[in-house]
Amino acid sequence: MTNKFEIKSHDGPGRIGKLNGEKTPKLFYKTDLKIAPSEGSAYNIEKEIARFNIEETLKLAEENVEKCDAAVIQGSKYIDLRIKCLKQLEEVGYNIFIIANGDELLTNPRELVDITINLRMNAHPSSMLIFTFAESSFMPILTYMGIDGFLTDASNYYSYLNVLQTPTKAYDLNIYKIYDEITQKELEEKNIECLDFVIREIQTHMENHSLRNLIEERSTTSPQNIATLKLLDKKYMDFILEHNQLF
Repeated sequence: MTNKFEIKSHDGPGRIGKLNGEKTPKLFYKTDLKIAPSEGSAYNIEKEIARFNIEETLKLAEENVEKCDAAVIQGSKYIDLRIKCLKQLEEVGYNIFIIANGDELLTNPRELVDITINLRMNAHPSSMLIFTFAESSFMPILTYMGIDGFLTDASNYYSYLNVLQTPTKAYDLNIYKIYDEITQKELEEKNIECLDFVIREIQTHMENHSLRNLIEERSTTSPQNIATLKLLDKKYMDFILEHNQLF
């Protein structure tokens, strides 16, 4: 079940677009997508197991293509398997894709950059990439690399861990006693508010062609964030320049 996605412009490799009339990049809530079932894989597993899980994922996606509008890109840590999964899911008829193992990728900047960029370079331009479990401070650079959306499940995930998301930092409330008392539900609501603010911030910077400025500000918020930007610039500058506007 294909959704209508149109690219309106770029800010670097990041894409400003419309999905069924709604501005992208955007947040996706549980009710926004019908995600095809998949055979989940741990991130660091043997390649043969990852390959088997892809075959099962493709089978499930094909069986559910008439009633689902998004599919999951499996493949663990293997770039070639991720690309294979993406391309075959496109052939089945999907154009919205969830990148599996987002939480593990965020702790591995080199693999985060390599997998995200290679998926974007190999995906059809009308295919959307959605990231899971993104910390809010990572959302600008993920958008810059070509991510088109983020699942709001991250708010529930981090509230369960008793972590408060802000645009620049994730606070473990067991250590940083910012609130004397806060329920998990209240924390989840605050995390959703943060995600909503950051996606609006990203959209506004993209419209003003200043997303790179925002990314460089956020790069100082964690060692993983600054490592991601350095690796992106070092390994994929040609990809970045290809999409930069000329003034």
